[in-house]
Parts: sequence; structure tokens; C-alpha cells
Amino acid sequence: MRVLLIEDDELIAHGILTGLRAHGIIIDKVGNASEAKAALAILHCDVIILDLGLPDEDGMSLLQHLRATGLTLPVLILTARDAVEDRVAGLTKGADDYLLKPFDLNELVARLHALLRRAAGRSVTLIEHGALRFDPTSGETWRHGQAVVLSRREQALLAALLQARGRILNADQMKDNLYHFEEEIESNALSVHIHNLRRKLGADLIETIRGLGYRISKENS
Repeated sequence: MRVLLIEDDELIAHGILTGLRAHGIIIDKVGNASEAKAALAILHCDVIILDLGLPDEDGMSLLQHLRATGLTLPVLILTARDAVEDRVAGLTKGADDYLLKPFDLNELVARLHALLRRAAGRSVTLIEHGALRFDPTSGETWRHGQAVVLSRREQALLAALLQARGRILNADQMKDNLYHFEEEIESNALSVHIHNLRRKLGADLIETIRGLGYRISKENS
């Protein structure tokens, strides 16, 4: 899962970045509405965390703008505005969830996974694909009922492929699910992770679509 955090408070942002990355979530942060619009023009992400008290534009206004431009990504408002009318306004104007500060990190993680699950059209957390079972929340993986240990990167890559439900992901989209902005990416890193997943979960798990990218196989034996 890749998350874009729109938050101008550096202390709060640092805590969220540290906490979510410890849970294996790829997350980048911008500090105002202008930066958010620029980032969303080039960044592939799955969920947005939005603070309402931004320095250059109210978060509600930004949310309305994003929805008006056709953005369909799940948006979780994270704010200190606790009035019922604020929560109603946020949900009415396009937010998918609303969480008050201060908050519990585990609850934030659970809500993000729930938003991603609903966006993918799933009612349960566990993803089953042939002989493969995968829990994107915990990263636990089984093949033919046997547990398989995956690294954090391998878990993120597998989650992206499974949640794409057979759509082809190009290399940039896949890297977006593995690395945040500040990280240096070695030229062969993606190939190494794909090789490791095939070795651990079956050579037929991931199809290479020459010139386009990769997708999960129709059936994994």
C-alpha cells in the first residue's frame, strides 16, 4: 500500500511516517495543498490521509477540488476538528473516513487497510489466489497451506499485484508500491524482488508482459 500524507505539522507528520513505515506501508508526505496537487499529478498511490488545517488552502476545499477533477482514491481525513458538523461535511464532500486527533496508530493502520479493501471490492482481509493465501494487513502468506516467509518488499509487491486483480502494472507503478520519494532504487531491485517471489511462491505466479510490465497469473498452482 502506498499512502500520501497531506499534513503541515512536522511533529505529527514524523510520527505518522515512522509508525506507518514500521507497519510496512510506503508513505510520502507533503505539507500543503499546492504540493499535494503536484504530487498527485505524478504519483501512483492507494490512499490519501488529509489534514484539514493546511497553510495555503482549507483541506475541505482541497478535497472538493480533488473530487471535482475525478480523483477516486480513498481519502481519510485526519483532523482535530471534532464537531459533528465537520465530520458530516467531510464525509459529504467526498471523504471515505474521518479520524480525530489524537489517534491510536493501530486504529489508523486498520482503517487504511479497510479503505483499501473496500476500494478493491473485497469484504474480507484475506486474499486467496489458487493455492496462495495472503493477508495484506499482517503480511502472512501461505502456499498449499504452508507458511511462507516474505520480506517487507516482497509483501508489498505481492499485495500490489494481487490487488490489481489481473491488471498489468508497469515498472514505475510497482516501484511506487515499494519505495518512497527519498529512497534510492538500484537498477535491478525490482527484478530481484520478482525473482524472489517466483522462487518462494511458484514460477508461474507473476507473468511478464513484454514491453508493458507484470501481472498476477490467472491461476497460481
